[in-house]
Amino acid sequence: MTSPIGAPGPGARAGAVEVADVVDGAASVVLGGTVNDGVDRSASPPTECEHPATSTDATIRRAIRITAKASGPTRDRRPGAAARLFRYRRVMHEHIVRATIESGTVEGFTRDGVNRWRSIPYARPPVGRLRLRAPQPVEPWPGVRYCHGFGYCAPQQRMYTILAPGKYQPMSEDCLTLNVVTPKHPGDQLLPVMVFIHGGGYFMGSSATPIYDGAAVARKGCVYVSVNYRLGALGCLDLSSLSNKDVIFDDNLYLRDLVMALRWVRDNIAVFGGEPDNVTIFGESAGAHAVATLLAVPAAKGLFTRAISESPAAGLVRSTDVATEYATRFAALLGAGKEDGADVVMAARPADLVNAFDRLVRQGQREMLGAFAAGPTRDTDYLPLDPVEAMRAGKAHRVPLIVGTNAEEARLFGRFLKLLPMTEPTIERLLAEAEPGERERITAAYPGYPDPAACIQFGGDFAFGSAAWQIAEAHSRHAPTYLYRYDYATRTLRWSGLGATHATELLAVFDVYRTKFGRLLTAAADRRSALRVSDDVQARWRTFSRTGVPGEDWPAYTSADRAVMVFDRRPRVEYDPYADRRQAWEGFSLATG
Repeated sequence: MTSPIGAPGPGARAGAVEVADVVDGAASVVLGGTVNDGVDRSASPPTECEHPATSTDATIRRAIRITAKASGPTRDRRPGAAARLFRYRRVMHEHIVRATIESGTVEGFTRDGVNRWRSIPYARPPVGRLRLRAPQPVEPWPGVRYCHGFGYCAPQQRMYTILAPGKYQPMSEDCLTLNVVTPKHPGDQLLPVMVFIHGGGYFMGSSATPIYDGAAVARKGCVYVSVNYRLGALGCLDLSSLSNKDVIFDDNLYLRDLVMALRWVRDNIAVFGGEPDNVTIFGESAGAHAVATLLAVPAAKGLFTRAISESPAAGLVRSTDVATEYATRFAALLGAGKEDGADVVMAARPADLVNAFDRLVRQGQREMLGAFAAGPTRDTDYLPLDPVEAMRAGKAHRVPLIVGTNAEEARLFGRFLKLLPMTEPTIERLLAEAEPGERERITAAYPGYPDPAACIQFGGDFAFGSAAWQIAEAHSRHAPTYLYRYDYATRTLRWSGLGATHATELLAVFDVYRTKFGRLLTAAADRRSALRVSDDVQARWRTFSRTGVPGEDWPAYTSADRAVMVFDRRPRVEYDPYADRRQAWEGFSLATG
């Protein structure tokens, strides 16, 4: 086995290294052993069967010298490489920080006013016989595990793993890790905990995506946690119906992963200065859908006290019958039948599973199978009810909830991801099975249909607005619920044709407008308004994480007045805006069996 930063464990080889985040040209080491100073010093990354890494300071120093000198003749001509690596560890990070949790000691680093630990495992690697099985508790390790850099993300198409120009995150099924960020000086009082679940349609994404860094969130007074979970065919496609007497697959794997991560938070977060009984889960897009779904997962009871769902997606929940249909088709795409499907899936390479899943998504869209290929399966022991039905019946976890959408959700998809019904032919195909009266009611809510502007608004409401409205209506019957609409967009975003599109509220949530990239977005005299909106959103999320109320001027949503907080250059409260569009989607859902 091998340490993430190159210190060999018993019986292991030296060479696999990882000290992430290059800073202004300083030499650093990334997974696979490449020193980012222009010289390739590659070594093989850890294999999926290797165990968590352990080491000591002495071994680190020895490994750094080995890494800098042992990969070829180039090193002999660059005698300063070892010193630069050593200096990166001791200078670029202000100092190291260690925490001892239930599974062992983890070492992180301090920089920019926060302490960071990256890629802490919260479960055993789901590889080998554990593929497509419920996550198992992480195995303890001796010594110190070095959590300075990001490890693997879940298998997906490589283009989705980009972290910076020319820099991609490595992929592996060994991806069940989380990251922790705390204030540099947290004080004596335990802090609220905010656990972020990334989006990506349940088939792409990573907690290492730069926008999810979380330093700005933690710096203002919380412990921030971001989580990886299994994606696509390996976690969000229910293949349990392919199980046979020799091979068993579990359902709702990604939900089980997230629950395991929340249990890790409950058991360990106090070590980092977080309050285990004050945990807010929040997520965006598919992550927002996961947040809403966790409200209906019995195993998640008591693991969080508040929830924020930013642009939850619609049409992702399926019945067991639809899940079985998708599983059968997936096996066929791999060249298997239902009888040998489990064996073929177990033998397939992750890349083959990713490619087959992509074909399944296209097939599902083309043939309107009902529900997206990836997502949770209801009517199971793990998820007994559709989440909205559980909320409506009072059977979901009755915690305070913020839920909302962006004003122009669909514009991003019209430009980059062709996944939504945003043209007359795709909309008519979507509504083909609806009753004539239902079709007329829905299309009448979009004046000018089938004009392009009306079709774009239709696509956004179909995919996100309808879900937020249904969740607010259902959850508010039994627990405090706050609905928002994010309207703010800089002139740069509007000139680009994106406007307040999907995910742009993350620019405010994660304080992106104060970064170099944010300054580019506000170049057209928008900086003051962008920072004002960011401060407002962050303050409300932060207050909600502490008290369950996002500000005295934000009324709770009820069926009597349907208050909506609108985030724009000046925040305002509107009551049941776009009532015709909200009512048009009442009772509509994809055919989920």
